[in-house]
Amino acid sequence: MNNQSMAYFNEFNKHALLELDKAHEQGVKIAGIYCIFGPTELIRAAGAIPVGLCGKKQEPIQEAEKTLPANLCPLIKSSYGFAAGNTCPFFSFSDFIIGETTCDGKKKMFELLDEIKPTYVMQLPYSTLGDSPQEYWKTEIHRLKAYLEEQTGNTITPEKLNHEIKLQNRVNSLVQEIELFMKEPGSPISGPEFLKILETKGYVVDLEKYAEDLQALKAELEEKRANMAQSGKKQSRILITGCPSGTGSDKVTRLAQECGALVVCQENCTGVKGLYYPTLEDAEDPFAALAERYLKIPCSCMSPNTGRLDLLGKLSQEYKIDGVIDLTWTCCHTYNVESFSVENFLDKKMDLPMLQIETDYSESDSEQIRTRIEAFLEML
Repeated sequence: MNNQSMAYFNEFNKHALLELDKAHEQGVKIAGIYCIFGPTELIRAAGAIPVGLCGKKQEPIQEAEKTLPANLCPLIKSSYGFAAGNTCPFFSFSDFIIGETTCDGKKKMFELLDEIKPTYVMQLPYSTLGDSPQEYWKTEIHRLKAYLEEQTGNTITPEKLNHEIKLQNRVNSLVQEIELFMKEPGSPISGPEFLKILETKGYVVDLEKYAEDLQALKAELEEKRANMAQSGKKQSRILITGCPSGTGSDKVTRLAQECGALVVCQENCTGVKGLYYPTLEDAEDPFAALAERYLKIPCSCMSPNTGRLDLLGKLSQEYKIDGVIDLTWTCCHTYNVESFSVENFLDKKMDLPMLQIETDYSESDSEQIRTRIEAFLEML
């Protein structure tokens, strides 16, 4: 796709680094985050800028393994390797880190990160059932509020938070509307292209301008779809679920496309998982509303995690899915165990086949994975 707006999003990181450099020189605090549980609205309400730091490349892992065990999730090793080797400009810009207890490996990584840069860790509940987890998470939101105010010197008022909630809801809605192009055949945007757009959400300095950029892209895509010739070729429509992935760790998505499939939806947390839960606007207590919204995210760290099955069912129907690929990073135990429940649900409730792929960031098993995907698509 050669849209002017898409070309801008393809180079988004370069623009973001320039804007972050300018903000840093002006004394604006920058908060590094590693997960969609990090409440960006609260960070922005404090006058700080949130940037995503989740490692998605193979190169930093060698540096990480000087400290971390080799048999650890590649996402954790890549994330830590970027920090330890000082090879990520977004980490370098960050004044402090906000972590979360989504898995045991990340919890211990944050202890090590704290020796490199000030690191604050939000303590997630282990379940979303009942009132206790909600009250507990609300307390964690207020604890983070106090920390952010201390770091920035700014007071987070309900008015500021409500403003940021509305703006983030608008951005999430626009991204979701762009993804909806892939619901029907003849989409003007591909799965890998949409993944690039999703990644840009982690490096936004000016959220108002970002919303305008998304609106411009949506308009260009609507115009392109109106002028597209429909192809008669039938391609299997694939949904990818499981662990987060992105540029550098997108080999499964890339291989599925190369094998002739259409990856029309990615349910994982680098995909659309965080888009389907808007925060209540103009709430009397916006801090409680924010806590309620984030605790709806169906992560495998929660037990039980029935919300993931509900979302998979919804997406499978909306996007007319033919098959599901479940991506599990090596040593990610929660997603690996959960694969059994996901496959059982897809088989019995949705009548959909699933292929589970357990791998790491290296390309060493690419041809083996290609063969398995080809066989899976042939079965469809």
